[in-house]
Amino acid sequence: MVSKKELPRCRNLRTPDRSRKTNLNEIKEFMDQHYDESLSIGQLARMANISPKYFVDLFKKTYGLSAMDYLTAVRINHAKRYLAESGERLRDIALKVGYKDEFYFSRKFKKEVGVSPSDFAKNAKQHIAACSSSVIGQLIALDVMPVAAPLDSKWTPHYYHTLRTKIPFQLNLTAPYSPRSFEVNLNKLVQARPDAIIGTEHLTSMEKTKVKEIAPSLIVSAQDGWRDQLQKIGRFLNREDKAAQWIRRYEQRVQSARTKIGEVLGQDQLLVLRIYGHSIHIYGNRGLEELLYHDLKLESVALRCASSSPPLTLEQLAKLAPDRILVLVCPEASSRAFWLALQHSPEWRKLTAVKNRYVYPIASDPWCEYSAVAITRMLDEILLLFTGNCPNAFLDNGYGESFGP
Repeated sequence: MVSKKELPRCRNLRTPDRSRKTNLNEIKEFMDQHYDESLSIGQLARMANISPKYFVDLFKKTYGLSAMDYLTAVRINHAKRYLAESGERLRDIALKVGYKDEFYFSRKFKKEVGVSPSDFAKNAKQHIAACSSSVIGQLIALDVMPVAAPLDSKWTPHYYHTLRTKIPFQLNLTAPYSPRSFEVNLNKLVQARPDAIIGTEHLTSMEKTKVKEIAPSLIVSAQDGWRDQLQKIGRFLNREDKAAQWIRRYEQRVQSARTKIGEVLGQDQLLVLRIYGHSIHIYGNRGLEELLYHDLKLESVALRCASSSPPLTLEQLAKLAPDRILVLVCPEASSRAFWLALQHSPEWRKLTAVKNRYVYPIASDPWCEYSAVAITRMLDEILLLFTGNCPNAFLDNGYGESFGP
């Protein structure tokens, strides 16, 4: 029987001008909000004003899993949160997530999760979902392989090629690489049933709310440096020792790299350029600038690099007279064509850095990501570019444990 609090929604669902797809979306939202109640296929089908058989087929076709499997996933995800955070009795948690029988709940939980509720409570936060590629880089530094994360062969080829067989639930890449909303990943996140989710401030307030409904979540602040982010994620996952170990080893390698690069560069001044479309720009981003100018103490011919600087002419570039140039070419046809033509330009060839063959192409991966792993990969790459040697390089490794001393 439909309760009073359901009646307004039921009347809306039955409005003739509503599409069946819209009805189904509202049914799914209803399940998200009323997971603690006794729900049946017959009841949900009546609310959608369609037959039970058609409802079952349509729901699975639309969302990739059956309505009852989806309801179970929602209930188990909420149960994980209560087990990890509340300390309540098992009987109370079972009732809160829609199970009247705590013993049936225990059997169901073990079947779905693989461990009993009590064992899960003791070892919570083992299966972690990442909402962005930068979070992947932080988790790998903590020796955590995410159960769900965004992978993309174009924008994050390193993670795509090294981790795609290790991450069972692959999400779509969203901001800042793609204009797609993270909401496209929510259904797959529910299916992944993570114990915890790590997100960034690229998520909208609504997306953050929906993510937190799936599992206990930590939103990483953009104001924090990668070290602070790593330490906060480490505390959230009880891996503070791993965070401290990574940072300590990174600092040791920075000191060594600074000496080796200084012996090669001397007083040479550096400039980072970005080729976009048919124009040249002075380029910088947070991770790049921290590594090159703060950690490695390199000299730049530009007072302040900017990711959105105005186009730079070859005459202006000649006046800056950088001794060495890093070039980031955007990975699309017009930018690549312009870069090829630029290399044959007489004005380009007259530049001191070009004549001395001190021009170094770099790629968006890892140079446009801000994470512990990305910064370390940048360090390895810049050491290799400037010295031709990079012992214990992270370049070809895909997991944090390979980062040796």
